[in-house]
Amino acid sequence: MRVLITGGTGFIGRQLVKALLARGDKVGVLSRRPESARLDARVELYSELAQIQGQVDAVVNLAGAPIADKRWSDKRKALLLESRVQLTSQLVDWIAGAVQPPAVLVSGSAIGYYGSQGDRELDEEGITKGGFAHDLCVSWEEQAYKASKHGVRVCCIRTGMVLGPNGGALSKMLPAFKLGLGGPIGTGRQWVSWIHRDDEVAAILHLLDHQTLIGAFNLTAPHPVINEEFVRTLAKVLHRPAFLRVPAVVLELMMGEASELVLKGQRVVPKRLLESGFQFRYTDLEAALTQVLKASG
Repeated sequence: MRVLITGGTGFIGRQLVKALLARGDKVGVLSRRPESARLDARVELYSELAQIQGQVDAVVNLAGAPIADKRWSDKRKALLLESRVQLTSQLVDWIAGAVQPPAVLVSGSAIGYYGSQGDRELDEEGITKGGFAHDLCVSWEEQAYKASKHGVRVCCIRTGMVLGPNGGALSKMLPAFKLGLGGPIGTGRQWVSWIHRDDEVAAILHLLDHQTLIGAFNLTAPHPVINEEFVRTLAKVLHRPAFLRVPAVVLELMMGEASELVLKGQRVVPKRLLESGFQFRYTDLEAALTQVLKASG
């Protein structure tokens, strides 16, 4: 199978590239800076869609500017939309013009789709609540589903916090925790829906390979935890204390509207993924964190 990936140089994308190559697939990566991609020599690199020649069997769309790195100014919101929605629209236009469209598009989304809903458990049919993160995900998914008009099977992956070595949200938390300066955020009662990066990649492969699967899928481990439990488990694995609670007002001052990503949360479960027969390797948070920290060196 020949697979085109956007976001192939990112935290998830690099692991997906390795997994596809390991099983014998051909991989192409669309990158704004292909000269600095530093990927396996077997990977075909493109700076624009027009460069791609020949049949592409599947597309995985993971591109998008980091959502939690900066305050959500109007300019930043525009960039977040452009890097997801506009690129996805360009992909669909490219698919529409293909002599033989790819069979499947697996396109990124996030659990922010549901908005913040306290303790309510949310599967793929869960109700939603408005806000910027919700609106962003809705627009992102709407563009992806337009590919279905061209005979393409579309799966949108609503991803939670991805845990993996040397990157992702965990890498930003570790310095403070290793110094014993970590602790719950705000009330600590907000839900953290997490997934190990190995399971994230395996789930994407599962969706690529199973031709009957279509629509939205939550890519989160089956057992979300509240922030206090996440912090307590991370501290236990690190053998460090974690008593220094971070007041909500501090995050609100630092991050503005974007603080909702850490002060609020979603209790998300992967109902459709489990029903499809997918088996998670990591369902226990302590086991997942232990593996990640060991692999981080």
